[in-house]
Amino acid sequence: MKARPAVAPDVSLGWIRRLAPMIARHRLLLGVSLIAALIALGTQVAVPAVIAAAIDTALVDQTAPIWGFVVILVALGIGRAIFAATYRYGLYKLAFDVETDLRSNLYRHLTRLSFSFYDRIQSGQVISRANADIRSVQMFLAFAPLIALSVLSFFLALGVMLTIDLKLTLLAVAPLPGVYLLGRVLRDRVFPLTWISQARLADLATVVDENINGVRVVKSFAAEKRQLDALARTAQRVRWANTTTADTRARYAPLMENLPRLGQVAVLGFGGWQVINGSLMIGDLVAFNIYIAMIQVPFRLLGFVLLLAQRARASAERIYEVLDTPPAIVDAPDAVPLIDPRGAVEFDDVRFAYTHPDGEKGPAVLDGLTLSLAPGERIALVGATGSGKSTVARLLPRFYDVDHGSIRIDGSDVRKVTLDSLRSAVGVVLDEPFLFSCSVAENIAFGRPEASREEIAAAASAAQADGFITALPAGYDTIVGERGLTLSGGQRQRIAIARMLLANPPVLVLDDATSAIDVAVEAAIHDSLETLLEGRTTLIIAHRMSTIALADRVALIEGGRIVATGTHAELMATEDRYRALLAHIDEAPRELADTPGVAAVVPPPPPGGLPGGMGGVML
Repeated sequence: MKARPAVAPDVSLGWIRRLAPMIARHRLLLGVSLIAALIALGTQVAVPAVIAAAIDTALVDQTAPIWGFVVILVALGIGRAIFAATYRYGLYKLAFDVETDLRSNLYRHLTRLSFSFYDRIQSGQVISRANADIRSVQMFLAFAPLIALSVLSFFLALGVMLTIDLKLTLLAVAPLPGVYLLGRVLRDRVFPLTWISQARLADLATVVDENINGVRVVKSFAAEKRQLDALARTAQRVRWANTTTADTRARYAPLMENLPRLGQVAVLGFGGWQVINGSLMIGDLVAFNIYIAMIQVPFRLLGFVLLLAQRARASAERIYEVLDTPPAIVDAPDAVPLIDPRGAVEFDDVRFAYTHPDGEKGPAVLDGLTLSLAPGERIALVGATGSGKSTVARLLPRFYDVDHGSIRIDGSDVRKVTLDSLRSAVGVVLDEPFLFSCSVAENIAFGRPEASREEIAAAASAAQADGFITALPAGYDTIVGERGLTLSGGQRQRIAIARMLLANPPVLVLDDATSAIDVAVEAAIHDSLETLLEGRTTLIIAHRMSTIALADRVALIEGGRIVATGTHAELMATEDRYRALLAHIDEAPRELADTPGVAAVVPPPPPGGLPGGMGGVML
C-alpha cells in the first residue's frame, strides 16, 4: 500500500500550510476541480449581464427577439449545473481524502508512540483528536474552497459593477470595511472559545469512555448517580463554552450579515433616481442589484466561515500536538536485527524511574538492578508489591528505556537492535491481558495471523483453554466482548498464554500470568509449561508459590535491586527476607505442599507462630 504523506514537520508554518503535502498528493483532483469552478463562476457572472441585455434590447428597445437570450440563459444554466457539480464533487472528495490521510497518519503515529505518552494522556483526549478534531479540519477543507470561490466572485462582480457605474459601486461597497472589522473582532474572540470547547469535548469523551470500560466497577459500588453527576458537570462545562461561542456569534454575525444590505438600499434609491432621470438603463440597475447579491455572499457567510476556520485551527493544533510528539522509543540509527537469539539476558546496573504526566521524573523504581539469565534458564523474580518486578518485565522488551545501565540479549544492548526483532524475540504475558473484539481464534493468532486452526487449537490446549473455548456458542469463532470482558479473568489469561505460546518467542516474560486462574487449572497449565518452556529463557514475575515452582532459580528484588539469588531451597535456608516475604503469600503452604522438592525445605514454625496472623501455618 502506498505510504500516505505526512504533515509538514516545520512547526513555524501555519496550520493549513502544514497540510500542504497531503493536499498536494491530490493535485490533479484539485486542479480539475478549480478549473471547473472557474468555468462555473464565469457562467454565474455572465448571467446578470445577459439579463441586462435582454431587458434593455428585447423588452425596452425591442430591437432583438427575447428567445435568443432565453437560449443563452438556458445554456449558461446547464453549463453552470454541470461544472458546479464537477467542482463540488471534486472538492468534497479532496476534503475526505485529506481527512483519510490525516486520520491514517495520526493512527500510524499513535502506534509508534511509546508507553510514556499513554501514561500521561487520557484515552478520551486521543479519541477526540482522532474523531471530532479531524472532522472539524475536514469540514473546513470541504467548505473553504467554496467560500474562496465566493470571494473570487466578489471581485469579478465588483469589476463588472465598476464598468456599469462608479458611484453606485462605491455606495454598494461602503459598508464592507465595517464588516471586515467586525469579522476580525469575532475571530479573535471565537478562537480561544473554540479551543476550550474542543478540549472540554475531549474531557467529556474521557468520562464516557471510562464509565463504559469501567461499568462493572461503577455498578459494583452503586455509583451510577455519582458518575452521572460527574458527566453532567463536564457537560455543563461544554455547554458553557458552546453557549458563550454562540452568544459571541449572535452579537456580531447579524451585524456582519446586514451591513451590506444598507449598501443595497442606497443603490436602489440612487439607482432608481438615475433610471428616472435617464442616466442609467433599467437593465443595468437590475444587473447591478444581482451583482450586489453576489458580493454580499462572502460577507453573509463570514461569521460561519470564521467559526469554521477557528474550530479547524484549534482542532489542527490539537492534532499537531500529537503528531509533533516524538516517540521516546525508536530504533537507533545503527540498529541491527536480533537474529536467532540464544536467549542470554543480562540486566547490568539498571536504574529507572517513571515520568509523571507533568514531565517530572518520579522516584527510582529500579536502582542498580543486576541480574543474568543463561540461555534456557527459568528465573522467578519475587518481591514485595512496588519493588519493581513488573518494571523489569516492561524494560526487557523495551517498552521503556533504562535511565542508567543496560539490558543485553546475547550480548547486544536492546537499544542497539531493531524493535521489531526484539519484540518478536521477547514474548510478554501480563497479569491483565487485553483481548480484542474479535473471535477467540483471531485473538490467539494475533502474533501469528497465518497460523492454522490446528496450531491455534494446540496452543489453546497447552494453555488449558481448549475445554472452555469449545464450550462457547461458536467455539473458536465466538466473538468476545470489548476487552474480552464477556470471559472470566482466568479465561482471558489462558487465551493470552495461548497467544504467547503460538507466537513461540525464545525469551518469555510471564508477569503474574496465572493470577486469575484457580489452583487446579494453574497446575495443569504448569504441567504443560514445564515442557513448553524447556530450552526457553523465561523470566517469571511471581506472586504465587506455585509459579515459583516453575523456575530453576529465584531472584529476590528489594528496593529496586536484586538482593539475593539461588534456588528456592537455598533462599529458604539462608535468606530471612525471602522467608518473611513468602510468609505473607496466603496460598503458599497449600500449593508448596503439593510441589515436589519444595515441602522438604519448609522449616518448622518459629516460637509464637507466623507474622501476619497466619497461625501455625509455615512455609
